[in-house]
Amino acid sequence: MEHLARRILATRVRYELLLQTMTPGTAYDAARVDALLAERSVVLRPDGQRVWRLPDGDVEVGVLREAGQVVATELRVPLSERNELMRATVVEAAALAVAAGARLFDPQLGRALEARDAEPVVEQYARTARYAGEVAGLPEAIGASYAMPEPQGFSPGTRFVAFAIGAFIVLYFVVGALIDRLNGR
Repeated sequence: MEHLARRILATRVRYELLLQTMTPGTAYDAARVDALLAERSVVLRPDGQRVWRLPDGDVEVGVLREAGQVVATELRVPLSERNELMRATVVEAAALAVAAGARLFDPQLGRALEARDAEPVVEQYARTARYAGEVAGLPEAIGASYAMPEPQGFSPGTRFVAFAIGAFIVLYFVVGALIDRLNGR
């Protein structure tokens, strides 16, 4: 059951950005965004999923519908311990949004983005990847979740052995001193 839950999470856990209309409540021009994406090496995979190929990796492209109407284009960045793809996605998507007369929105941060906002998005992306690695155990994000442990001195086993040796040395001298006193030396 846990394995199935992890597989479901692995297929759904992505960092999402939205391309949407500049003014809420107005019609979203999905055709304009799709045309601009087609100019930017978006390909259709055999499974029907659109993928935007960036130099640092692939970003899934989907649509967000409400009441049967397309209200935004979703950009889904797979979670990883590497931040380069997220940074490149923000910069490229912000340029695309300007060209399309749309806005780039980050639902996790709850605000519209520009290309210069890449660093706060990358920080949130890294937190999301760490969480996914630690809690959900996603293999792609595991590297982001575990840092190399800092050396903490002696391990518990080494401490026990050192304590035992020290105790035997002290015991040896105490027993030796007691035997010497009993023998009258």
